[in-house]
Amino acid sequence: MPGQLRVGGRHGSWHDGPVIELDFLTMPHSTPKNFSLIAAIDLGSNSFHIVVAKANQGEIRILERLGEKVQLAAGIDEERQLTEESMQRGLDCLKRFAQLINGLPPGAVRIVGTNALREARNRNDFIHRAEEILGHPVEVISGREEARLIYLGVSHTLADTPGKRLVADIGGGSTEFIIGQRFEPLLRESLQMGCVSFTQRYFRDGKVTPARYAQAYTAARLEIMSIEHALHRLKWDEAIGSSGTIRAIGLALKANGYGAGEVNAEGLAWLKRKLFKLGDVEKIDFDGIKPDRRAIFPAGLAILEAIFDALELKRMDHCEGALREGVLYDLMGRHHHEDVRERTLSSLMERYHVDLEQAARVEAKALHALEQVAESWELQHESYAELLSWAAKVHEIGLDIAHYHYHKHGAYLIEHSDLAGFSREDQQMLALLVRGHRRNIPKDKFADFGAEGIKLIRLCVLLRFAILFHHIRGTQEMPRVILRADGPNLDAEFPTGWLENNQLTQADFALEAEWLTRVGIVFSVR
Repeated sequence: MPGQLRVGGRHGSWHDGPVIELDFLTMPHSTPKNFSLIAAIDLGSNSFHIVVAKANQGEIRILERLGEKVQLAAGIDEERQLTEESMQRGLDCLKRFAQLINGLPPGAVRIVGTNALREARNRNDFIHRAEEILGHPVEVISGREEARLIYLGVSHTLADTPGKRLVADIGGGSTEFIIGQRFEPLLRESLQMGCVSFTQRYFRDGKVTPARYAQAYTAARLEIMSIEHALHRLKWDEAIGSSGTIRAIGLALKANGYGAGEVNAEGLAWLKRKLFKLGDVEKIDFDGIKPDRRAIFPAGLAILEAIFDALELKRMDHCEGALREGVLYDLMGRHHHEDVRERTLSSLMERYHVDLEQAARVEAKALHALEQVAESWELQHESYAELLSWAAKVHEIGLDIAHYHYHKHGAYLIEHSDLAGFSREDQQMLALLVRGHRRNIPKDKFADFGAEGIKLIRLCVLLRFAILFHHIRGTQEMPRVILRADGPNLDAEFPTGWLENNQLTQADFALEAEWLTRVGIVFSVR
């Protein structure tokens, strides 16, 4: 089903919220669209987090929080492979998290993986093992999608004010920057710098020297340089930090008389001088810095100082809301007809001048076709209907580029656009359906999805059927067609005499039968 890349974590847990009796795990649940208990799991490069909440009338009440130090990014070797040791730490963590989501229905849980999983070439090795443990799919999201969800979490946690906010989130492998106003992000960026990856690069042995710190600081400044102008151009009224790194630095400064928990430039300078005197992460004894954060503290400090200097900040306040809270609000929106993915596709259709009436006709026919064969082709999960609906809506966006190979143009646009709300794998699958909606079906590309590739081919066949059915655009009444599927066989039964009276459609389907034989589908029309 859409969004099936998976992942794992490490030992050493802590609770940020109240411990509750988990009797809800055995409670009966309502339908997926009406459930009140939802959960989000953030598989970060440094830490894994799970949040379980009760959703009621647009509000979320946190019932349980749990986090574990993972430093997954530290388990990526020079060939960008996750080590078996880091994988096992992850699986051990997921076993504990699984207890909190046991019994929650499909759609009530959303699990997202971030930079470490974006980078790891062998991330798919986690798929089956993690799926067995969690029982829910895991999405690997893009950096900009991560930024959108972070801002969603921050904006719903802080007071609703009219001014613009700059939000920075220093993660283990990447740092996200967002400028937004109220609940709407105006700019979203993600940079390849994080407290774990920078620790591996500049402070691997735990030694801290001015020269090493300067290297880390300079590397961060160079990264920020690529977005500096865009950030300054939009401007902001307040700066917010949403990561554990910024929270820890703020607490250390507060404990030493620099502010009330916020981060300020004067305090950063003091921390740096103190760090140089200590010279080793093992000697870090700042109040507010937990032992398990000492190793990554110098890297986090260097990145934050670079942010302050590049953006000319004087102060940054911390916000507890972050990615996992954003995932919860996004999940709740999907179940209350506020799905950001639908807005994204509507914007895409408008931008590329899609024929909305034709798209609606194709979508309706494709979904009707799916209803008829869903059970026999094992496409009952609602995610397949979602994916087919999306593909029907945007299958013609490539026409705005050129008619020649427009299906390839459309696939490229979808795969490489910044589509808010979509996981990377969702985009890849959507692009593949658009690529395969006419002429040759790229069987090898479908094979990249393993066993899921067969089901994607079947979805593609249904999309092609709907498009051919409405090849002649118009609102004329179309006949009722009965579809039957059995393994590789698909039969379409038209009313007697209709095909003979509509020879263009008859010719279209005859040619389609030839195309489908190339992917092992036996298509017969009568």
